[in-house]
Amino acid sequence: MNRFILPLVGFIVLIGFLGFGLTLKPSEVPSPFIDKPAPGFTLPQLHTPEQTFSPEAMRGKVWLLNVWASWCYACLQEHPVITELAKTHGVSIVGLNYKDIRNEAIEWLERYGNGYVVSVSDTQGRVGIDYGVYGVPETFVIDKAGVIRYKHIGAVTESAARDTILPLVRELEQ
Repeated sequence: MNRFILPLVGFIVLIGFLGFGLTLKPSEVPSPFIDKPAPGFTLPQLHTPEQTFSPEAMRGKVWLLNVWASWCYACLQEHPVITELAKTHGVSIVGLNYKDIRNEAIEWLERYGNGYVVSVSDTQGRVGIDYGVYGVPETFVIDKAGVIRYKHIGAVTESAARDTILPLVRELEQ
């Protein structure tokens, strides 16, 4: 009888931890990168791989780094919102195409529109790791000095863009 009690207690504790974990919201995981300099990188541009891009090119501007992939369904859901931020509100957005096939990513942008200033190709996912990307999509707000001020995990919704991202961008632009 005693030999069954300890495994049973362990099982109940494990179920408790798993149940608690299901109540957490992954989009509210705090990022250790907030208020720290954005990691530097140099990656090939998606459309012109012979040319590279580095965040230094955005120094002096408030901008968004949007991590996306053509194979990501949530990226497709958020894409109209990202495009709206760029085209209607004039927000500079750099796309970090994450672990994707170049031709498929280019076709995806041709099909759904391209509001990015530039998209870069992170085929190995190394830059994503440097930024602490959990999965796609994720969006970072980076200030004029190159410091990460906000991280949005998951698809950017119209309400997140309107209520959080756009006001922060406007505040940082002043």
